[in-house]
Amino acid sequence: MKKEKTLHELSKAFPEKTYRELEMYRAEDRQQEAGICIMGEMRKDREGEEQDNPTLWDIAKELKVTYADAVPIQEDRRLKKEAKIEAAKIKKDVTDIDRLKKRAEEAEGELSIMKGIETNRVKEAQARSNHLQKELDRVKKENNDLFNRVADALEINESHQKLNGKLQERLTELEQENIEVHADNIKLARQVEDRLNQLRKAGL
Repeated sequence: MKKEKTLHELSKAFPEKTYRELEMYRAEDRQQEAGICIMGEMRKDREGEEQDNPTLWDIAKELKVTYADAVPIQEDRRLKKEAKIEAAKIKKDVTDIDRLKKRAEEAEGELSIMKGIETNRVKEAQARSNHLQKELDRVKKENNDLFNRVADALEINESHQKLNGKLQERLTELEQENIEVHADNIKLARQVEDRLNQLRKAGL
């Protein structure tokens, strides 16, 4: 990303332009740069969406487990993927906030310079300062909302982990019951076979 020029630097490069014209020039440059960043992010999103999620069959075959075992594994992978996507969005939002803060700090410094050089434009500079303050307030609110979203995501993740634990316990119980039923069936088959042998020996 190229370094953004300050109004002081632009005024040296374009001495014939007014303060308002320099502001418009820099705003257009920012919009062009933002458009390039947005297109890059959209291309990355499309590439990520083209990848298919593994099915239960794929997981069972890959890890050599049963379908029942593959269910919590698939759910865990899905949650991790969603958490990764959410983390990427949060990281992007935080980066945007830092960029806005940096621009606000630069604007405040430029405002101080303009007050010393162009005292006849104090009112216009004050209006710009008020706008930046509103932007800072908005950024603070967005930052607080982001932290709340992170807390909600962590809470949902913890809930899913507890659910996966309960599912695993129930699966273990069912497997134990299956073993016991199988043993009972073997025992019953032997009893029937012994009874038939007794009947045959008795001539029936």
